[in-house]
Amino acid sequence: MAAYESTMSAVDFEDYFPSMIVRLGAEGFIGELCNGFQLLMDCEKGLITFESLKRNSFLLGLQDMGDDEFVCMLREGDLDGDGNLNQLEFCILMFRLSPGLMDGSKQWVQAEVDHVMI
Repeated sequence: MAAYESTMSAVDFEDYFPSMIVRLGAEGFIGELCNGFQLLMDCEKGLITFESLKRNSFLLGLQDMGDDEFVCMLREGDLDGDGNLNQLEFCILMFRLSPGLMDGSKQWVQAEVDHVMI
């Protein structure tokens, strides 16, 4: 994951996503993101809720974060306005928070275009 900043403090993560894609391939990487979603979600609702994120925050090393920071994280990824994250919203958020993925995707597309043009 990339750096996530809230209005209160910053928590830095090393961005391992680009190397994970190289190692796992695109499908394997998406599978791992889905596994991450499963770990953080509320099993009854099938969504990542404030409560499930807070309860499982230790899995991300975020046990010291405040409630307002969890709310900010949920708002950042909540595309449908329900206050929770579904699996698609979670995966999109993870991509958005990874500058390495965004930079790398440009390089991967260019490499594929170059390969096709040969």
